[in-house]
Amino acid sequence: MKKKLNNEYLDSFLDNIWAEQGLAKNTLLSYEHDINSFLLFLDKEKIKLFDTKQTDVNAFISQRFSNGISSRSNMRLISSLKKFFLYLYSHNFLKKNPTENIETPRKIKSLPHTIGIDQVDKLLNAPDMNSRFGSRDKAMLEILYACGLRVSELVSLKFSQVNMESNFLRVLGKGNKERIIPINDYALSFLKKYIDDFRKDFITSKKTDTLFLSNRGAEMTRHSFWHILKKYALQVGIEEHLSPHTLRHAFATHMINNGADLRVVQLLLGHSDLSTTQLYTHIAKNELKELHCRNHPRA
Repeated sequence: MKKKLNNEYLDSFLDNIWAEQGLAKNTLLSYEHDINSFLLFLDKEKIKLFDTKQTDVNAFISQRFSNGISSRSNMRLISSLKKFFLYLYSHNFLKKNPTENIETPRKIKSLPHTIGIDQVDKLLNAPDMNSRFGSRDKAMLEILYACGLRVSELVSLKFSQVNMESNFLRVLGKGNKERIIPINDYALSFLKKYIDDFRKDFITSKKTDTLFLSNRGAEMTRHSFWHILKKYALQVGIEEHLSPHTLRHAFATHMINNGADLRVVQLLLGHSDLSTTQLYTHIAKNELKELHCRNHPRA
């Protein structure tokens, strides 16, 4: 059993919500347990309560997920911490609330559908590189998987958002939030080939800064790209349901499987809430279990 820190602010908070809301004893105990576990984390990391930042809260939640604590428990913890820090802020104990921009999920989301590395390789190698459509599609698939983009971010990508010299993309995601994403040399080589050899063949009389063009010389729709993806999936014998988001999920899962920090993946995906990114840790664990069962002689 974890020790309990004697914290006057936690005691004051519990007294306050009991007096104002008349909560059941078990609910108060849950609040106390959740907040105390975070206070112990701060104590271990030598962080003062009033110096707490959002990154500290995210680090604690990430640690809990790595230790196998369930989504439901983390949802409850986030809710407890938000109430605690709101109390401290509203009573002028804090100048800034570190949980203000942390969202509490309304429900536990189902695990995103993803595919394995072998299937990704088959899919990405399907386009014919000697044709203009194949070169364009290859570049799009490689960039989508290499950078974990949303399909809307991919089809709307502009020349001005790509830095070929420094190997990164500047993407405007949900809520018009900008993020910088590195591109590996492998994916960039196919993008350069499409630009150098074939993009001019898509351009009509109207000039455009859009990177990936349709056969009409305009920005491609999300629906059109989904049809392209479906065509290549059928071509290589991938029968399970795929969407452009599947490669984004694969990007996140494979990054975590290979040791990427959860908060780094959060930044690359553009998630405002760490709990959304944490879903991929479950997929990664499931994949590792399946690999173990398939390959261990005594599994």
